[in-house]
Amino acid sequence: MKKTTKSVNKTALSESRLSRLTLLNRNHTEYPTNPDDAIIETFDNQFPKRDYIIEFDCPEFTSLCPVTGQPDFGHITVRYTPDKLCVESKSLKLYLFSFRSCNTFHEEAVNRILSDLASACKPRWMEVKGVFRPRGGISLTITATEGGKK
Repeated sequence: MKKTTKSVNKTALSESRLSRLTLLNRNHTEYPTNPDDAIIETFDNQFPKRDYIIEFDCPEFTSLCPVTGQPDFGHITVRYTPDKLCVESKSLKLYLFSFRSCNTFHEEAVNRILSDLASACKPRWMEVKGVFRPRGGISLTITATEGGKK
C-alpha cells in the first residue's frame, strides 16, 4: 500500500514539475517566425549541486543576411553548466528555427542566442559557438561566453 502511495506522489510531483512545459506536450508544432516571438522553456535541474555540462548541437542553423537578404548557414553549439534550471530541447529547437526569417549578422545572432538562453535558465556558465559557412570566400566562427569558467 505504501508503494502505491509513493508512486502516486511521485507521479503527481513529476506532472507538477513538468506542467510548465507547454511546447513539448502539444500535438502540433507552431513555428515562430521571429526570435522575439519564440518561447524558451526550462525545467528544474535535478542535480543542482553537481557541476556538469549540457551540450546542444544545431548543425542546420539558418538566418538571413541583413544586407542582401540571402540565407546564411551555420552550425550552432550551446554548452552550459546549469544552476537551478535546464533548457528544454524542443523549445530551443523552435527558438533557433525562428532565426530562419530573421535578418541578422552572425555576431548578433550568436550573442543574442547567448543572452536569451542565459536569461531563461541563469546558468553557472554558458558558451554559444557559431561556425558559419563561407560567403564571399570567408567563413566565420564566433564564440561568446557568460559566467564563470566551465
